[in-house]
Amino acid sequence: MALSKETIKYVADLSRIELKPEELETLSKQLEEVLAFIGKLNELDISTINPTSHILPVNNVLREDIAQRSLTPDKSLANAPAISGNFFEVPKIIE
Repeated sequence: MALSKETIKYVADLSRIELKPEELETLSKQLEEVLAFIGKLNELDISTINPTSHILPVNNVLREDIAQRSLTPDKSLANAPAISGNFFEVPKIIE
C-alpha cells in the first residue's frame, strides 16, 4: 500500500512530530514495508486457529486461601516511627 507524503505529514502533525525531509522519506519507506507485511498476514488462512491472548497455555498458580490470625495493633505498630492511637502517624503532604 502506497502512502502519500501528505498522509505521513498529516499523521506526523497529529502526533506532534516534526519531520525533516530525509526523515519523511525514511519513514515513508518503513511504513510501506510495515503495511506490506500486514498485507501478507491478511492472506493467511487462520480459520482453524483458535483465538488466544497468549501463545502458550498460561494458568494462574494460586495458593489455597487459608484464614490466619493477623497481627495485633501493638505488633504492627511496634516499629513505626510515630503512632497516633492505633494508627501510623505520617507527615501531612496535602494542604
